[in-house]
Amino acid sequence: MRYALICPIDLHVARVSKKLGLLKRKQVDWIAAVELTGALRQLDKEDPVKYDFALFNLGIIEKF
Repeated sequence: MRYALICPIDLHVARVSKKLGLLKRKQVDWIAAVELTGALRQLDKEDPVKYDFALFNLGIIEKF
Protein backbone atom coordinates (compact mmCIF):
# COMPACT_ATOMS: atom_id res chain seq x y z
CA MET A 1 0.00 0.00 0.00
CA ARG A 2 1.29 3.46 -0.90
CA TYR A 3 0.51 6.45 1.26
CA ALA A 4 0.27 9.97 -0.11
CA LEU A 5 1.52 12.85 1.97
CA ILE A 6 -0.21 16.21 1.81
CA CYS A 7 1.88 19.35 2.17
CA PRO A 8 1.06 21.07 5.47
CA ILE A 9 -0.16 24.60 4.96
CA ASP A 10 -0.30 27.60 7.26
CA LEU A 11 -0.68 31.30 6.61
CA HIS A 12 3.00 31.74 5.72
CA VAL A 13 3.12 28.82 3.30
CA ALA A 14 -0.19 29.92 1.76
CA ARG A 15 1.01 33.51 1.26
CA VAL A 16 4.24 32.46 -0.47
CA SER A 17 2.44 29.80 -2.52
CA LYS A 18 -0.06 32.37 -3.78
CA LYS A 19 2.73 34.77 -4.75
CA LEU A 20 4.46 31.98 -6.67
CA GLY A 21 1.23 30.99 -8.41
CA LEU A 22 1.09 27.56 -6.77
CA LEU A 23 -2.16 28.23 -4.91
CA LYS A 24 -5.35 29.93 -6.07
CA ARG A 25 -7.68 29.17 -3.15
CA LYS A 26 -8.29 32.01 -0.69
CA GLN A 27 -9.14 29.86 2.33
CA VAL A 28 -6.28 28.12 4.12
CA ASP A 29 -7.87 24.71 4.66
CA TRP A 30 -7.63 21.05 3.70
CA ILE A 31 -8.67 21.74 0.11
CA ALA A 32 -5.91 24.36 -0.19
CA ALA A 33 -3.38 21.85 1.14
CA VAL A 34 -4.49 19.32 -1.49
CA GLU A 35 -4.33 21.99 -4.22
CA LEU A 36 -0.83 23.05 -3.15
CA THR A 37 0.36 19.44 -3.04
CA GLY A 38 -0.95 18.93 -6.57
CA ALA A 39 0.96 21.99 -7.79
CA LEU A 40 4.14 20.81 -6.05
CA ARG A 41 3.66 17.35 -7.55
CA GLN A 42 4.29 18.99 -10.94
CA LEU A 43 7.80 19.80 -9.68
CA ASP A 44 8.49 16.39 -8.10
CA LYS A 45 6.00 13.54 -8.51
CA GLU A 46 7.72 11.34 -5.92
CA ASP A 47 8.18 13.85 -3.11
CA PRO A 48 6.14 17.04 -3.49
CA VAL A 49 6.15 17.69 0.26
CA LYS A 50 9.90 18.36 0.32
CA TYR A 51 9.19 21.97 -0.70
CA ASP A 52 7.30 22.73 2.52
CA PHE A 53 10.41 23.83 4.43
CA ALA A 54 11.48 26.20 1.66
CA LEU A 55 8.02 27.76 1.34
CA PHE A 56 7.75 28.20 5.11
CA ASN A 57 11.20 29.78 5.38
CA LEU A 58 10.49 32.23 2.57
CA GLY A 59 7.43 33.37 4.50
CA ILE A 60 9.07 33.59 7.93
CA ILE A 61 12.79 34.12 7.78
CA GLU A 62 13.32 36.03 4.57
CA LYS A 63 10.09 38.07 4.73
CA PHE A 64 9.23 37.08 1.14
